[in-house]
Amino acid sequence: MSVLVVGISHKSAPVELLEKLALDADGATKLIHDVMGGDHVSEATAIVTCNRLEVYAEVDRFHGSVEDLSGLLVARAEKSTEALLPHLYVHYDEGAVSHLFQVAAGLDSMVVGEGQILGQTREALRVGQEHGTVGPALNTLFQQALRVGKRAHAETDIDRAAPSLVTAALGRSSVPVAGARALVIGAGAMASLAVAHLSRSGAASISVLNRTAARAERLAEEYAATSVPMERLTEELATADIVISCTGAPEPLVRLADVVTARGRSDRPLCVIDLALPHDVDPSLADLPGVELINLAGLADELRGLEATAGVDDVRTIVGQEISAFLAVRRQASVTPTVVALRSMATSVVDAEMERLSARVPDLDDATRAEVLHTVRRVADKLLHEPTVRVKELADAEPAASYTAALAELFRLDTDAVDAISRAEGGQT
Repeated sequence: MSVLVVGISHKSAPVELLEKLALDADGATKLIHDVMGGDHVSEATAIVTCNRLEVYAEVDRFHGSVEDLSGLLVARAEKSTEALLPHLYVHYDEGAVSHLFQVAAGLDSMVVGEGQILGQTREALRVGQEHGTVGPALNTLFQQALRVGKRAHAETDIDRAAPSLVTAALGRSSVPVAGARALVIGAGAMASLAVAHLSRSGAASISVLNRTAARAERLAEEYAATSVPMERLTEELATADIVISCTGAPEPLVRLADVVTARGRSDRPLCVIDLALPHDVDPSLADLPGVELINLAGLADELRGLEATAGVDDVRTIVGQEISAFLAVRRQASVTPTVVALRSMATSVVDAEMERLSARVPDLDDATRAEVLHTVRRVADKLLHEPTVRVKELADAEPAASYTAALAELFRLDTDAVDAISRAEGGQT
């Protein structure tokens, strides 16, 4: 069994295509269960963000699984296979491990080093655990990825080097945050980041608007902002200097007609930041006098390939170390079931020969019998010691499968016994 990743992100596709694949929590759960319905999949989960959709699956074969997972994404994008496939990427086995560790550390983000992806990776693990689709393999992989991400932020300057997407968007705004009247639409993680940054940067007032009033109230209370009902959107637009929308609602919430009504004949500066997929804001707002529209498409053009000078090299070093260590442990673990099966077979041979000896020499006293048993076991252990040590050493430098297969073939090990030990080892992970 090996880990397979099939995904699409801001690095491989335009924002317009990512919008077609935007999933809410229910959609992500449905996708995971559809993946689990595949013939070759034993575990699955998905990382879902505004600019990334990646399916992680533990599979028993590569080609059929790639086709199945790609087909599920094509169906959700409502695109032809030919239109979507060039934008999908695939990582398998060691490549999948490397990719996830880089994602969790923020090296693959639109803004390199942003911290939100760590929470989104944790959410992918939680959802998989909650629905029973994450087992020993993905649990171990994701837990380690989270540790890699935490280490990257704790041991380097990546947090200062790479701000959040919210910070980057506000950095492009021609309207100064200090003294501005701000409106934040939404109450999720991105909205929380927006309110926090606006508060720290000296916004004169912050209004939080969300379909669920209780969530807006909780966020507003945390930062001494004001919670307002959705019905007051036009009224808030009339007084706002900066609007940040990040709900991912099925239809645009900030419509052209509402903004025209709110502004009347005014052409005062208004910055509207749309950080949602699908769009929260009607793109035609950019044509209104005095209105500056910043969205993910614009940010992607500006931030693509952006790498902070401080911290990134250190994070890459950490990720490289963690990948090597994880793969070494995994290779060692892949050898263990065969070694255990080999030693179990040797024990069975010793026990069988001792029974034959007892039958041939029934008068053998207990002390002598114990000494013979001890001697035979020592001989078996010494004969097996060198090959088992060497196969573990070779597993660190070479693909372990070839050596374990050779051991199994040479000693005619029971493949069912090896598989049973593998499952037991996995359950203890």
